[in-house]
Amino acid sequence: MIAIIDYGVGNLFSLVSSFKAIGADAVITKDIDTIRRADKIILPGVGAFEDAAKKLRDSGLDKIVLEETAKGKPLMGICLGMQLLFKHSYEYGCHEGLGLIDADILAFEGKLDKELKIPHIGWNALKLQKNDCPLFKYIKDGDHVYFVHSYFAEKNIAECAASAEYGIDFTACVWKDNIYACQFHPEKSGDVGLNILRGFCEIGEN
Repeated sequence: MIAIIDYGVGNLFSLVSSFKAIGADAVITKDIDTIRRADKIILPGVGAFEDAAKKLRDSGLDKIVLEETAKGKPLMGICLGMQLLFKHSYEYGCHEGLGLIDADILAFEGKLDKELKIPHIGWNALKLQKNDCPLFKYIKDGDHVYFVHSYFAEKNIAECAASAEYGIDFTACVWKDNIYACQFHPEKSGDVGLNILRGFCEIGEN
């Protein structure tokens, strides 16, 4: 069973529908016991980093995410949920994340050519940096996924499993031990997105 953490921020029902489409058992929950019983965890998120981080901490679910991840349980962050895994975000100030990835989230503003609109919205090709990442089991280099974001992680971090390009190269996917994350929305990325979720579901299976 996959626990999709409900802390008040995220496109939860689209995610559930995507998992259902690939035959996976996923539940939306804020119940600590359910999260502990789950085989894997999804941390979703849309909106502002500071607000989401506060909601996650106020709910106490940040501690459960850290505890279960420390035990080796697979964790996948999606969009803002990916950014929350990082050390800091510089979205309207400097805000502390969960620190599972030792890197920071930066703004596109001031780094792109003026003709490129912010937020970055649309389909972009993945450039696989770590071909052995389990998320990529059923996809290939150059497959397209759907992004909606104004902030990003730099490509040069050690955990970058795939990058994409929007004026500059940035991290589209991270992988560190049992920690996985996507800056894009797999639940909005058609068959490619479903195949990425399928790869996550199969982590640890024989």
